[in-house]
Amino acid sequence: MREFKRTDRVADQLQQELAVLIQREVKDPRLGMITVSGVTVSRDLGYADVHVTLLGENDPERIRENLKVLKNAAGFLRSQIARRIKLRHVPELRFHYDESVVRGQHLSSLIDEAVAKDRARQGEEDAPDDEGER
Repeated sequence: MREFKRTDRVADQLQQELAVLIQREVKDPRLGMITVSGVTVSRDLGYADVHVTLLGENDPERIRENLKVLKNAAGFLRSQIARRIKLRHVPELRFHYDESVVRGQHLSSLIDEAVAKDRARQGEEDAPDDEGER
């Protein structure tokens, strides 16, 4: 069994804390419903890349605006994390938009569309046979 590296543990803890902090403490009306989908921490714990998704949003302008709000709040979030997690040095936070959720939804809709077309095509092929058997 693989042991968790310290960077993995720190990343998991940061993800949990940031999710709560962004939701409850960042009081910017421009900020939408943000979900922290993942955090990766550099080996030296100097940087934390925070991947976020925006619920129900895929407008590039809104995404940019939300990332700007988070970037501006990074210092505040870092200071709050320093109070909650015992670390000698709290990593610098870098926010990134996680497109995987949107991409997944798009792929899912394409699959649903293909399945529906396939069923419709199957229905067309089966229709004459059904009438002939009766």
